Amino acid sequence: MFVSKLPPKPDFDTLTAAAPASSDRRTFVLALIGNLICSWSNNESLFIYVLMILLRTDEAAAAVAFATLNTTRARLDLIQRLAKIRISDRALAKNLTALIERFSESTKVRNELNHCQFIFDASGAITHTQSMRLMETRSSLRFGEIKALDEPRLQEMVRTTHEMTRINRDIWDLLPRLEAHVYGVKSQSVPRDAA
Repeated sequence: MFVSKLPPKPDFDTLTAAAPASSDRRTFVLALIGNLICSWSNNESLFIYVLMILLRTDEAAAAVAFATLNTTRARLDLIQRLAKIRISDRALAKNLTALIERFSESTKVRNELNHCQFIFDASGAITHTQSMRLMETRSSLRFGEIKALDEPRLQEMVRTTHEMTRINRDIWDLLPRLEAHVYGVKSQSVPRDAA
């Protein structure tokens, strides 16, 4: 006898009726996720300017190179490799490497939330996430790690968003120093828009 392995279909009518009671919490959670993803995207986009400087090109050409590489990891790898041949100032190279490492750490949280299924309870509240990636160990292969979307996890999202704000400011501060080093000119303070 065949037994389906599909999860049960949600009772959408019950969820729709119950959803207003959990709307404040759901809106809060979705706002946290949105802020985190927006902050992450702004930071990733700033790396176009790092690439522009390291390639000694203009914004359009840097954007083409950036967009041609289809993963964040590939983009950061290119930046790190170019930095090895363009940056002779060890302190500056160390600053760039530290920024990339901090950004990569925040990327883990962003990826976790951007590539998951959100699980709702009977009241329509988001209670858990289920990862859409494989977890491989020496002895097993698991799919879909389920994690509670509880208060500690929400606080982790807040901390990550704050860290991404600091990363953003630090990239902006690094850009004129990097440009001055690569082009061999005296560093100037460059006005910037807050992200």
